[in-house]
Amino acid sequence: MKHRELGLTDEQAISMYRYMTLARRTDERTWLLNRAGKIPFVISCQGHEAAQIGAGFALDTEKDWLCPYYRDMGLVMVMGQTAQDYLLSSFAKAEDPNSGGRQMPGHFGDHRYRILTGSSPVTTQMVHATGIAYAGKLDKKDFVVLTTCGEGSANQGDLHEAMNFAGVHKLPVIFMVQNNQYAISVPLEKQVAGGSIAARGAGYGMPGVSVDGNDPLEVYRAVKEAVERGRRGEGPTLVETISYRLVPHSSDDDDRTYRSREEVEEAKKKDSLFQYRQYLLDHGLLTEESDAQIEAEIKKEVDAATDYAEKAAYPDPSETYKYVFAE
Repeated sequence: MKHRELGLTDEQAISMYRYMTLARRTDERTWLLNRAGKIPFVISCQGHEAAQIGAGFALDTEKDWLCPYYRDMGLVMVMGQTAQDYLLSSFAKAEDPNSGGRQMPGHFGDHRYRILTGSSPVTTQMVHATGIAYAGKLDKKDFVVLTTCGEGSANQGDLHEAMNFAGVHKLPVIFMVQNNQYAISVPLEKQVAGGSIAARGAGYGMPGVSVDGNDPLEVYRAVKEAVERGRRGEGPTLVETISYRLVPHSSDDDDRTYRSREEVEEAKKKDSLFQYRQYLLDHGLLTEESDAQIEAEIKKEVDAATDYAEKAAYPDPSETYKYVFAE
């Protein structure tokens, strides 16, 4: 079986599926809450789950670092955050571990799990990731850094500067670009010359690998090889995962203005959650009964997280400027 060939146990293969399902159901819940007027904004991970969970399983979650981008709910969950953490952020409550209710959803940051705090300008995290990797190399620390972005923001100068510096200094950093075909409303062919993000790696002295972002095992393979390469001191890797954003860019977007319903429905046939579920069923790792049990457990978890986050306290207005200005 493919997962065993990659060194994953049956339990890990099933755990991947559970994380993918948890990310999807949590994401779906935030859309319902948004449409009910209870939370102001959603930035979705639907269509990205396989890439994120596959990559997360390739890391050592006890020592490696993550510099995520705004869609990375699945990745931060593998690192240690919970559905409750995500919903506290969505409701902008005081217990939100990312910013204490000060930032919009998708601005992850959690010192407990070595998740670097992100910002609204896209791709700045790539430079920060390179800095963390450089510091680790200077201090002779045994960790790698994974940083991600979308293919649209991969055209920002930050990524190119980061890759050049990482390539020159052979830093243990993995640049993962989650190519979902659209930079908000702009299709790939109008934003990426040549059509390939992975091809850019050669220009910065690193391998550039393109993988099926709908297959968590293929993403695991690519990122695992990149992690091992980084640990051996052989430098950075650029990984491009090819998938499709299954929902609008955000809850403020109407994707009907730039892509047809037929295109979206065709992409849904390749939904990673369905494909990976079928893989587990085909190999006897999952049954209809055990799948139903996983769904029931996750529904209970997401329901409890929603109830807790909705009832949690908002930040005290007197602490508005805490952590913003020097005290």
